[in-house]
This record gives sequence, structure tokens and C-alpha cells, in this order.
Amino acid sequence: MEQMEYRYLGGQISPEQTSEIVDTALELGINHFDVAESHAGGQAEIDLGLALRNQKGLRRSDFVLSTKVFWGGKGPNDRGLSRKHVFEGTVACLQRLQLDYVDILYAQRPDPDTPMEEIVRAFNWCIDKGMALYWGTSEWPAYLITEAMNVANRLQLIAPITESPQYNMLNRERIEKEYLPMYQKYNLGTCIWSPLASGLLSGKYNDGQIPKLTRLAIQDHPVINRLRSGFFSEEGRRKLEKIRMMCNVAKRIGCTPAQLGIAWCLKNRNVTSVIIGASTTAQARENIQSLGVVRLITDEIMLELDRLLANRPEDVFDFRKS
Repeated sequence: MEQMEYRYLGGQISPEQTSEIVDTALELGINHFDVAESHAGGQAEIDLGLALRNQKGLRRSDFVLSTKVFWGGKGPNDRGLSRKHVFEGTVACLQRLQLDYVDILYAQRPDPDTPMEEIVRAFNWCIDKGMALYWGTSEWPAYLITEAMNVANRLQLIAPITESPQYNMLNRERIEKEYLPMYQKYNLGTCIWSPLASGLLSGKYNDGQIPKLTRLAIQDHPVINRLRSGFFSEEGRRKLEKIRMMCNVAKRIGCTPAQLGIAWCLKNRNVTSVIIGASTTAQARENIQSLGVVRLITDEIMLELDRLLANRPEDVFDFRKS
């Protein structure tokens, strides 16, 4: 099966920039776009929907679109995976996108306050009503995905078809170890996010500084604040040293550090798709060209990267693609 690529849009870019990046993505053969109700307070869905509608001759069957529900607002019923929020959140997503349905509807995080049977029934209800074709999970631990699979099987309902976890050279445990039993047992697909570890693996922070207009420069954002704090820690400095060595490998094989980071993810045969982000069309082109870098990453290069990263999970089978 041909590897499918994803485009993650919204947040720090304007509607005009979004349209330009969508134009570039479609031009280069990308047909899967991913957003969430939490991205830029819903603005990402508005901008993406507008950009797709502005494409002349683009049919709904020409592209695949996924969105996620969990964090919809500040109200007590605007978050989580209760039947109420899954329904209302999905309706709001479709209104912002101005689409009749999404192809994949994700449960963006697990919800310990909602029974699994209610969650499975809620996503199946959205499918039954034609608001989504499939559903998936994001950042769920393996035991909860297994529980959802078992509940769906017992109730003869549709089970989640894919999981969307973070995966990159610095975060490997879940994809390479925790999920291993589920790939064959459930034919679980994975659509990974943050292949560049919030931009760290691009090399832009290698001098130990945070440039303006980068993700880590964003202020008053709880996730970014935590990442920025870790950046200046002793562990953060050790990571930067590894990244500098990784950049040397990228230079030697003739690609950018970002392309190597994305291609490295694609080498894992259990990675179905990679969500890549871009704030400019040039960046989009660079990231998409990572497909051509995969063939440059030989077994010897993979072993070299494993040695310098020194974080490969124990007791892992050979996950490299032949």
C-alpha cells in the first residue's frame, strides 16, 4: 500500500497561509488532512474547511479528513468523551469545517470519568448518523484500546481503527513496545504526531537558544511552557547534544535534519502515517520530500542512530521496514 501523508494545519498561521499550504499539499499528492476541535480554539477547522472549499474541482471523495474531540471549551460539558460531548463536539466540528462528515473521528485523549461502553456507543452513534465513517483514539494506553476493542466486539459495534500517538527519535516507548501486541491482533493502524519533537529535531534550537516565531517561543500556553522548561534542563541539554549528532548524520546522507526525523519515523513498519506540520509552503515541500529520504536510511544508518540516541526500548523486535 502506498504510504499516505498528512497535513496538520491551524494555530500560528493565517487563513491565507493555510490555503497556500493546502494548495501545495494537494499539488504534491497529499490527500489526508488532520485537525481537532482544540486546535486554535476551533479556528484550525474553520481555516481548513475554507481552504478545501476554495479548491476548484476538488470533490469530497478526493480527500480524507480527520478531526478530534475531547477539549471543546471551558464549560463542564465541553470536554471529555461523554455521549453528550462526543455528539455536540462532533456537530460543532462539522459546522466549523462546513462538511457533512469527517472520515475519521478521534477520541483525542482517554476519559477516566466516562464508562468505556458509553464511549464506544457514542462514537458508533456518530457513525450511524453519518457524521463520521470511522473512529480512532489518540494517546490512549494499550490497555484502554484493548478494552475498547473488547467492548465493541461484545456489542457488535465498530471498533477504533487507528491510534494517534506521539512518536519521534526522542519518544519511542509506546509505538515500539507498548503497542506491539495490538498491531497483528487488532490490525491497528497508527497515525503518529510530533515526528520532530515540537521542532527540536529540526536543529533550529541547536545553539541552545529559542528563536523568535518558533513553537517554543509561544507564551502563556501550558504545554509549550512545560516544553520550554524542559528545554533548559539538564536532560534537555543532553537531548540537544544527541540532536547535534543526528544533524551530522543528516548532512552526511544529503538531507535536512527535519527530513531525517520524519523519514526515520516512516522506517517503522508499524507507522501507517505521519502527521507533519508546516507554517510556510517551503517548509511543507521540505517535509513532504522526506518520502524520498526513507531509502537513504540504510540498516547501518539506523544502527548508528540507535547508538547515538541510546533510547531504544528493550525487548523490541526488528521494526525496520525491509
